[in-house]
Amino acid sequence: MVNLREEYEKIEEKILSPLGFLSKNSSGRQRHEEKCCTRTDFQRDRDRIIHSKAFRRLKHKTQVFISPEGDHYRTRLTHTLEVSQIARTMSRAIRLNEDLTEAIALGHDLGHTPFGHTGEKVLNEITCCGFKHNEQSLRVIDYLEDGIGLNLTYEVRDGILCHSGNLEAKTNEGKIVKLADKIAYIDHDIDDAIRGGVITIEDLPSECIKVLGYTHSQRINSMITCVIEHALKNGEIRLSGEIGEATWELKDYMFKNVYIGSNAKKEEEKAMHCVEELFKYYIEKPDKMPSEFYERIKKWGVERVVCDYIAGMTDRYALSEYINLFIPLPWGKIY
Repeated sequence: MVNLREEYEKIEEKILSPLGFLSKNSSGRQRHEEKCCTRTDFQRDRDRIIHSKAFRRLKHKTQVFISPEGDHYRTRLTHTLEVSQIARTMSRAIRLNEDLTEAIALGHDLGHTPFGHTGEKVLNEITCCGFKHNEQSLRVIDYLEDGIGLNLTYEVRDGILCHSGNLEAKTNEGKIVKLADKIAYIDHDIDDAIRGGVITIEDLPSECIKVLGYTHSQRINSMITCVIEHALKNGEIRLSGEIGEATWELKDYMFKNVYIGSNAKKEEEKAMHCVEELFKYYIEKPDKMPSEFYERIKKWGVERVVCDYIAGMTDRYALSEYINLFIPLPWGKIY
């Protein structure tokens, strides 16, 4: 049988730009595996992420709006899919490795907590080991999924870890995903905030809208085009110039008017209380966690394992656990 992976690796050499990362040049995996004869290493990574339980749980995790009424608000899963689409569009235009880009994008938020950044903030403050969702995403793919991890390639792991904060990915594909994440959440959170009546289109900074566009699609297109043009002209992955300035100003506006203290965040204190009480309970009674978690305490310590357990919860599972543990339920027959 023809080795289709090797054939495709040859195609990559012909079609990728010097900015792209060739699959055959991967630094490999933490644990050695025989290569697949039909898929490149990065295609294989993408498939493993999509088939993981952690990926499926994203559909019931908060993006920004906790327990919104309505089916059209973003979840952590739809956010992930939008990041993937935006990143792939830019990657294809610049002729980067689209498979590597997609794998990083699909895996970047696997470690996110229930209730979005609210849950992340609580765990980071309450535990001595600290908590960051990008580091937890790496922990999910290295150790937690099925108890052995997904054994992904170094380049995908690096891109996932470096999608947040001040870290910079070693590949241009990782840098693209970091920008795509920001482009996605700035624009779709505006969309959701307007739908929820938190802001109106007229509230947005007029100069930013004038530069970026008056609709969701116009703004995304402006940002994507800016990144592509800069990369093709300068060989660098950046969102710069007038478009970049308008984008970061719009991001600042969203933090001041939507992400912090708005009506959209009115359930935040309840969510924080839920996560905090669950953490305290399992610290005191770690044997009440599922056995696969309890058995890891000897290796990782109780705080780390409790963080792993709570971070893996969906919003509704965390609420269900809280109700079961702390809310009195009716007992016996009423009559």
